[in-house]
Amino acid sequence: MTQIAFPTPLVDGMLLLDKPVGITSNAAIQRVKRLFNAAKAGHVGTLDPLASGLLPVCLGEATKFSTGTFDADKSYDAEILLGVTTTTGDTEGEVTSRQSVAVSRGQVQAVLQRHTGALAQTPPMYSALKRDGKPLYAYARAGQTVALTPRSITIHDITLHDFAAERLRISVRCSKGTYIRVLAEDIGRALGCGATLAGLRRTAVGAFGLVGAVTLEQLDALPATRRLACLLPVDTLVSALPVMVLEAELVRRMLTGQTGRVEAGCAGLVRLYDHNRRFLGLGERQPDGRLMPKRLMAMPVAGPADGTGDRVQAPKIA
Repeated sequence: MTQIAFPTPLVDGMLLLDKPVGITSNAAIQRVKRLFNAAKAGHVGTLDPLASGLLPVCLGEATKFSTGTFDADKSYDAEILLGVTTTTGDTEGEVTSRQSVAVSRGQVQAVLQRHTGALAQTPPMYSALKRDGKPLYAYARAGQTVALTPRSITIHDITLHDFAAERLRISVRCSKGTYIRVLAEDIGRALGCGATLAGLRRTAVGAFGLVGAVTLEQLDALPATRRLACLLPVDTLVSALPVMVLEAELVRRMLTGQTGRVEAGCAGLVRLYDHNRRFLGLGERQPDGRLMPKRLMAMPVAGPADGTGDRVQAPKIA
């Protein structure tokens, strides 16, 4: 018997995923991609297998607009084990030292205060950062060391929630590129007893929090039509940018990679829409009133009304 293949809707949008402990970020987004039958998928900010929490997943055309969210500040709840150091900076690594812990809450508070503000942080060897096309963890697993340059980060604030025996529970709000594992090690070093990260949960990425986030199990239990309702619109990723609604001729020029003219005004990136409030992508307004297309959505070819079909890819903008 011949099976009939039914077209599937084009899937674009962002999912706020509550990633579980025990799987990589890539494994999580591949499961999401299969559940939505999406053409493309990417995530905003990697979470280690040890970590749980907010992992924004971009599907379809949303992958083009994730840069601003990736650069946003992030917030975490962390548990730090004092008196222990490991090869990886967390409890998944081999123990390299054990020391007794004799510190007061006041000492902890003072050290946390010293670790806020603008800091230089050296990335860990057990990370996905690449050197000569190879991730650092590959060098570490081979027993090789690589000279690493400290990077500028900002710890906006650290809140101590609990300190009992050898464990700290803290909340951290920090800039992109901050490794909480390294922060835990630095705190332990400053306290004179060493430390390692025992647990991590990301609670926010920029303006997005865990409210409204869904788990893989919840997604799996939903019918396909209800899963789509979990997606945020693509333009949610660039909601901080000003809006510009274009006349039909300007829409045509933008979608064919040409510049146009608008009223002179503040220069910078803007969100572009047509008069039907369809999100077109991003443009850049120049002080003299020129409008240049920067990053555009691929537009569906006229066809079925159910959202299936082909797309016309946006022109590449130099």
